[in-house]
Amino acid sequence: MTKHRIDIRGVMIPNDYKWYYDWFGEDSTCPKDIRGILDQVQTGDEIEVYINSPGGVIDVGSEIYTMLRSQENTKIYITGEACSAASIVAMAGYCEMSPTALMMVHCVSSGASGNHNAMEHMAEVLRTADQALCTAYIQKTGMSQKEVLEMMEHETWMTAQQAKEKGLIDKIMFEEDAPEAPLVAGPLFSLPTAEQMEKVKSMIRPADKETTELLQAELNFLKLKGATE
Repeated sequence: MTKHRIDIRGVMIPNDYKWYYDWFGEDSTCPKDIRGILDQVQTGDEIEVYINSPGGVIDVGSEIYTMLRSQENTKIYITGEACSAASIVAMAGYCEMSPTALMMVHCVSSGASGNHNAMEHMAEVLRTADQALCTAYIQKTGMSQKEVLEMMEHETWMTAQQAKEKGLIDKIMFEEDAPEAPLVAGPLFSLPTAEQMEKVKSMIRPADKETTELLQAELNFLKLKGATE
């Protein structure tokens, strides 16, 4: 089993813009970057995705989200920020977020120009795009479309704790989960504590050799019987 690392850093851009950002030595991520790594993934391999991105072009975010969502054994870690289209990518699988990181979701924007007909048409396009992209948040959190669209309308910035409360992430990094006590059938019954069990264990005398051999023989017989049935 191999572990593959994917870094989503800087602006998320189309493939044919990548050379420009590389020329100036600026962080950027395009779909081709992700595809190049995923093409090496074999069945059973693990994929770790690290996000620190302000977002970028929406169809790039959608494409990367779709590629990662179709993979198994994918874990996503937000280490700096996951804003705009990058927050869409964060919804592609199990996700943890650094306690110092930020997430931001907002509506799609455009630099369109033209007369009132062009503006009215673009407004409808943007509303449709918002509805399409909000499905990533809905499927991750179980929130209603109305709740998600309202969150996007207000350009919502969230800490790790706030993102966890909304179900946008699964865990805050470095938090230790407290072990849960097993459920019991009734209020009058309780399991012994770990201290009680250790105390009793220390009081129990080791079985003599003859008893031990007898118990082992019975155990072997039960195993054999179970295998033949």
